[in-house]
Order: sequence, then C-alpha cells, then structure tokens
Amino acid sequence: MENLYGLIGEKLGHTYSPKIHKNILKEIDIEGHYGLFQVEKDNLKHVISGLKALGYNGINVTIPYKLDIIKYLDALSPEASKIGAINVVNINESGMAIGYNTDYYGFGMMINQANINIQGEVAIILGTGGAAKAVAQYLKDNGIKEIILVTRDANSAKQKYPNDKIIIYDELKDINNCSIIINCTPVGMHPEVNFTPIDRKYLKNFKTAIDLVYNPSQTLFLNQAEDEGLKTVNGLYMLIAQAVKSQEIWNEIEISAEVIDNIVDLF
Repeated sequence: MENLYGLIGEKLGHTYSPKIHKNILKEIDIEGHYGLFQVEKDNLKHVISGLKALGYNGINVTIPYKLDIIKYLDALSPEASKIGAINVVNINESGMAIGYNTDYYGFGMMINQANINIQGEVAIILGTGGAAKAVAQYLKDNGIKEIILVTRDANSAKQKYPNDKIIIYDELKDINNCSIIINCTPVGMHPEVNFTPIDRKYLKNFKTAIDLVYNPSQTLFLNQAEDEGLKTVNGLYMLIAQAVKSQEIWNEIEISAEVIDNIVDLF
C-alpha cells in the first residue's frame, strides 16, 4: 500500500518539495505519493481531520501556518514544544497527529555543511515567523552569543519572543558588531524575485548572509551580499535536510546524510 504525504501552505507555486520527496522515497525504496494542498486560512481547522480521514501518514507545513496549525494537533514533540512552531505532522497508527520541527535540524545541518561558525557570534534574524523560531532556537542551543530579530511589527514580535532583542527595520542602521544575517522571510522568493528584505547598504556590516529562500537559488539579497564580499548560503540544503528528517519521522528509520547530497546534486 502506497504511503501518502503532502505539503500544506497558502501559496505553493514555488515549492520543490514533491521532487525532493519523490527522490528521497526512491533512495530509501519506499512507495509513496507526495501531494500539494493550498489551504485558505479559514479552512485550516479542517485539514488535520481531513488528512486522517484520507489515511495520510504525514504532512509538511509551510508559510504561513507553522504556528497556527498547532492548536489542531493532538501533541507536540519536545523540540516543537520548545520552539513553538512546527513544520511536520506525523499521523501515527493510533490516529494521533503529532507536530515536529525539522527546520531546526535542517538549519543546523546546513550551517555545518557550509562551515559557518556561530560560537560566540551575534546574529541578525530578518522575520519573526515559524522559520525564524526554529532558527533562533537552534542558534541559542548551539553557542550563539546574541540574536537580534528584525520585524515590521515590534509589538506582535515581543509577544512571540519575550526574551529576545527586537528591532524594526529602520533600526538596522544602528546595528554593528554582528557577523551573521539570516533572512527568514519569504521576500525575494519566486515569482517576486526583484525584491530584497533590506537595503544593500546594511550588508557591509556582516561577514555571512544566509537566505532560507531556495527558489531562486541566488536571490537579490544573496547577490547583493556576495557583491559586498560576504559568504553566502541559500536555503536549498536546509530544505532537503528537513525533508529527509521528515521522512525519518514518518517511516521511523534513519537515513544517511549521503541522501541529502545526492538530492542537492539534482538541482
């Protein structure tokens, strides 16, 4: 019997997930189908019960539902509970829908693969959504000195990040002594490729720029960062690594990191 997986989000025209999961399943020799589900916010409350009824094994969750869907789940894994955002739902044999966060692991694998040192550094995170929550938690757990979150809505961000420094975009001009800047917003993602989350003049203050956007592979943000002499990393490796971790959860197996490299080579 074929296993059923999928992705839910608001807009999914940019996603590589079906291709990625098709190739992971081929690598691990498991029969499965991965579908896309564009869901309007008003219908989010019906998603989990509908997937259970259809016999789905699990789903990934993307923008903008990584926080909102939590209230419809039966339980959270320890890392998801700590982070406060999920991007994976596993529907187990008992029919329970359990939320996990594989963005956390995928981000860690990406920065390790790119040889980015975070020990004792200060990082700027652009955005305060579900992806930012996973990134911030990983950095805190792995030796970052400080994170500063940049948002357009400081009051809302302070409710989600009560113990972290929050600034608005105009205050970037006052920031120095930071080495890493990470874009956790969808700004610059296909098809809106001619946009960047911050003005180019701010980039010269950093050494490394990371963009979680993976389509296009070289966003305007990364192009400008590269021109300013920064080391740059896009989000493709993280996307594939978190997808592999998702399949590990859904199938209760371990998958070699070599599988990530094999799939990266397809793009």
